[in-house]
Amino acid sequence: MSHPIQYYVPLYRKLAKREELEVRIFFTWHAGERAMRDRGFEIPIAWDIPLTEGYDFELVQNVSADPGTHRFSGLRNPSLAARLSAWKPDVLHVTGWAWRSHLETLIEARRRGLPSLFRGDSHLLDSPRSGPRWWAKWVWLRWVYSLPTAFLFVGQANRSYYRAFGVAEPRLRYCPHSIDVARFAEPAERLEREAAEWRRELGIPENSKVLLFAGKFERKKQPTMLMRALLDETKQQFVLVLAGAGELGDEVHELAAAFPSRFRVLPFQNQSRMPVVYRLGDIFVLPSAFGESWGLAANEALACSRPVLLSDRVGCAADVVDPSCGEVFAWESGRAMVEAAQRMTGDAVRLMALSHAAGRKAWAFDVSRTEDATVEAACAVGGRR
Repeated sequence: MSHPIQYYVPLYRKLAKREELEVRIFFTWHAGERAMRDRGFEIPIAWDIPLTEGYDFELVQNVSADPGTHRFSGLRNPSLAARLSAWKPDVLHVTGWAWRSHLETLIEARRRGLPSLFRGDSHLLDSPRSGPRWWAKWVWLRWVYSLPTAFLFVGQANRSYYRAFGVAEPRLRYCPHSIDVARFAEPAERLEREAAEWRRELGIPENSKVLLFAGKFERKKQPTMLMRALLDETKQQFVLVLAGAGELGDEVHELAAAFPSRFRVLPFQNQSRMPVVYRLGDIFVLPSAFGESWGLAANEALACSRPVLLSDRVGCAADVVDPSCGEVFAWESGRAMVEAAQRMTGDAVRLMALSHAAGRKAWAFDVSRTEDATVEAACAVGGRR
């Protein structure tokens, strides 16, 4: 794994408690010991929740001149093979292939006959399937994906992606993307009170219907498209709360300043505050146009009992959204997005039903589900019961 990611750490802790497993995480970039500049938020980020407690790990020296996950040579760890060999694993779990050390590790595991599980969340929802670049990618990935023993696919779009590059069905095992649902769901009453008080401090009228966008202010997530689409609607006056930072920050703040009754912009919010942030809105909106491999913010919103409104290019849309807890709209249509938001919030009884269903739906993507699936897959490829 490149570095501790807040979504995966709860899984490591659960696996570490299993009596039938001994687990060690090898980090190939950093171990979260200091603030790192996030290329999406464009600010240094240090999460305010512990990321390296409760499990065994090693930080492997990265000798890249420009370290990070933004390029293939950003993870270059010459000592990784020796350190893995010294630990003598029965099964190897690799997250992502598009970095030098991770690909080399998959090649070496195949050469040695070490069973390997591969985990990624790519999809083809926004990728053309024709032309020279597509065929070059197809040839390359068919070879890359011949290396792992099995694949842990996170959802329907991810499964279709692997099938498109020749991965046979018996090598595919469902292992859902997940979060620690309890951290966002409880204590519900206190978190709802805090959110209601925060809405009052933001000057949002009590009878307003509030949409929430939380994430990076970057082009692929379309925060300014969302803002302009809401300005065009006349049937219902929504208030949009945007929490985040990024390359479109200036444009977001300019629009908000021009229409102060319609928008509230919050700075970047750290992890411990997010269970309250999601409760600022009546529904959560993620209008991404491309590059949204899953969208775990949607899982977090569901855990806070907030229905979700996602574009059809968000990787998780086919898995986490059904009519009981949200809607999916065409990514290029601001009007379709606004109409869906109006349907979801226009009737108080329906909105309450959507909220209750959202809270229930969240548990289908709890970290415990991923834990069980990972253990089953490890035992299967490792020849253990």
